[in-house]
Amino acid sequence: MATALVASKRPKDRDVNRNAFLTVMRATESLPEPKPKPDTRNLAAVLGKLGAAKGGEARAAKLSARKRREIAKKAARARWGRRLGAQ
Repeated sequence: MATALVASKRPKDRDVNRNAFLTVMRATESLPEPKPKPDTRNLAAVLGKLGAAKGGEARAAKLSARKRREIAKKAARARWGRRLGAQ
């Protein structure tokens, strides 16, 4: 209740723009600055260097040439089938 008395004793300012400015300044000055959270992610995992590249190479080495060819044909059909219509 004491703050209401203090607020009422302020001089009346008829300028709407100044009132708006002061209101914004009062509203924002008490808010603390947000601190950025530290990035705790594994950089190698974020960049995709942790296992993805190794996994693709290992899978390709394990597959036979015939199986790799079948996989490539299936991928090409899926890619081009959308553009040219289902075949």
